[in-house]
Amino acid sequence: MPAKTHAITGHEANCLAAADHFIACRGSKPASRIRARFDRIDQAEAFAATFGDSRTMIYAVTAEGRSAHIKNA
Repeated sequence: MPAKTHAITGHEANCLAAADHFIACRGSKPASRIRARFDRIDQAEAFAATFGDSRTMIYAVTAEGRSAHIKNA
């Protein structure tokens, strides 16, 4: 099932344009949460695709530490 898309906000667009790295995050409970860091968004998307359920959240993170949720994959 493909992830639903949403309109990107100004903050999200700025973080995406200035992204230093990307975080793929799964799990609602801290004890079982999985986080992985990637240099490129396509790497984060490939990681998310291994789960096949479109429930991995992908965040863009700037060098200053600002972050924005970009998509679910």
